[in-house]
Amino acid sequence: MNKTEKKINTAFENINNQEQLHTISTDVEQIIENLSTGQLRVCEKKGDQWITHEWIKKAILIYFRLKKMSIISAGDLSFYDKIPLRKWTGNEGVRVVPHALVRKGAYIATNTILMPSYVNIGAYVDEGTLVDTWATVGSCAQVGKNVHLSGGVGLGGVLEPLQARPVVIEDHVFVGSRSIIVEGAVIRKGAVIGAGTLITSSTRIIDVTKSKAPVYRGEVPENAVVISGSTVKKFPAGEFNVPCALIIGERSIKTNRKTSLNDCLREYNIS
Repeated sequence: MNKTEKKINTAFENINNQEQLHTISTDVEQIIENLSTGQLRVCEKKGDQWITHEWIKKAILIYFRLKKMSIISAGDLSFYDKIPLRKWTGNEGVRVVPHALVRKGAYIATNTILMPSYVNIGAYVDEGTLVDTWATVGSCAQVGKNVHLSGGVGLGGVLEPLQARPVVIEDHVFVGSRSIIVEGAVIRKGAVIGAGTLITSSTRIIDVTKSKAPVYRGEVPENAVVISGSTVKKFPAGEFNVPCALIIGERSIKTNRKTSLNDCLREYNIS
């Protein structure tokens, strides 16, 4: 544990003590700046596991306590909030289409495209990713390289509870239009999520390609092709269909990822 981490942990134990919080305001501002530049991230992959850094979440929550409500101007538009928006110089290597909004403390890598969308504080969006129209990347969500978040996709955010893992979308994932991924679900590398699919930490993800269908929860396997489905569940009032997700195939591994994706979308008739 480094010196800054210790100071954040100590201050967070007395988060209602505004005077004490102000003594670490410089450290907190630097943490938020380091999140914006990608030098720090809330959640990192170590081996095959995603590890959440609780102390960085604490710093973000302290940042909210330290900041005051103010007018934020963006051309002819104005907003009233605590957290500033990212400002662009054109040298970042990011295409930002009006009205794409990124809060300070979120990292956007080079060669990404932001259509009119929203990226919240603590999020991490890696190189070559497309955040399509009206997609939302929630607080602390982690998005890998060459990901396609289609129109209206919603990635859940999580600042509390502190130990909770954020939503993770690994490299080369395709997420179809209007899909919702929340509660710290992990979509592994190369997976394809069909339009309108809901995945939570408790969603049953059933591999229907096998005779004894394995069931996953909160995690989509690598290169899996997933669509929305339903399964029967018994209740005191009777049997009803409840949402689930179905693994209907596997994306082929090719050097050319775009060719692999296009072939997969055609083969499985995925929107």
